[in-house]
Amino acid sequence: MSSGRLISILSRNKISWNPRSLGRILFLLQSSAWSSLFASIENIRYGKRLKTMPCPVDPVFIIGHWRTGTTLLFKLMSLDEQFKAPTLFQVAEPDSMLISHAYYKPIMKALVRETRPMDNVKIGMDEPQEDEYAVFRLTGYSPLEQLLFPSSERYFIEEWVKKVNSFKANEVLKEQLKSFFTKVGYNQKGIILSKNPFHSLRIRLLLEVFPKARFIQIYRHPFSVVPSTINMWEILQKENNLNNELHKYNIAEICRVINLIMEKISAETHTLPAGVYAETRFEDLENDPVMTVKQIYSALGLIFSERQESKIREYMAINCNFKKNSFSLSENDKTAIKTELKAYMMKYSYS
Repeated sequence: MSSGRLISILSRNKISWNPRSLGRILFLLQSSAWSSLFASIENIRYGKRLKTMPCPVDPVFIIGHWRTGTTLLFKLMSLDEQFKAPTLFQVAEPDSMLISHAYYKPIMKALVRETRPMDNVKIGMDEPQEDEYAVFRLTGYSPLEQLLFPSSERYFIEEWVKKVNSFKANEVLKEQLKSFFTKVGYNQKGIILSKNPFHSLRIRLLLEVFPKARFIQIYRHPFSVVPSTINMWEILQKENNLNNELHKYNIAEICRVINLIMEKISAETHTLPAGVYAETRFEDLENDPVMTVKQIYSALGLIFSERQESKIREYMAINCNFKKNSFSLSENDKTAIKTELKAYMMKYSYS
């Protein structure tokens, strides 16, 4: 992100000074200097033109709790030429994505690993990527900040969920999302496709900005979701933190957030008209991806082509040996999850 935003974030948080955090901060500072420089150049070259371009009004947002299969659905739908999905590079350099690709390509190729740290999903500069990273870089505000500066006392998502609609930064978020999606579609036309579990709590806000937006919620058995979420946050916290106040995640708090997110999605989608909202089950997507995606398209009034079907079958064939993370739960853990998520499991027919 730009130097100004980075310095503001560093100044308002506690840092544990040690060789690791110092190295990370030095890297961030030099990176922010380059980001600021490229952003200034891009603004000079494209600023006026971008202001006159119409903002997309009809993005498709893939939402749902983390580890429910949002990435797989995102990958499959991004194969479709009618969509334009943000890439890893675009969310990494949202202020200068139009001019700096060639400069960053050799650097990112050397630094970016081939798979995500919490699973075996492929990543790369031009692979589709979650846009919360762009939100954080463009606004300086996101729950992701708490992965840099964790608190040992609380689960940051639980705190954020309860006050998401009251943040003063929401107006900035609206403007930056409009700008970001306009840039994403600058050189390639198509419907913007976004995958971001954090957007599960921003449905009303997103509809204010994108009045023709559509939403897809994906859900999955909590015996997979809960331990996988704990694993994800612990890895991302460890790889990004700048203080020593690491949080130890537990089943109860993850379940509470799943319930809060489900309640929020239900409250903000139950009045939406037909053709705006669709739900799908991860297990169905995994077992029959073509039929499941086709059903989603039908529910949202999207065109499903033979070419898209071929691309999905090809992608699944190439990745047929993909190994998901495996987690073992004790009987006590299963009982705890069933108790905490009783309504969720009944609603989606899990046992």
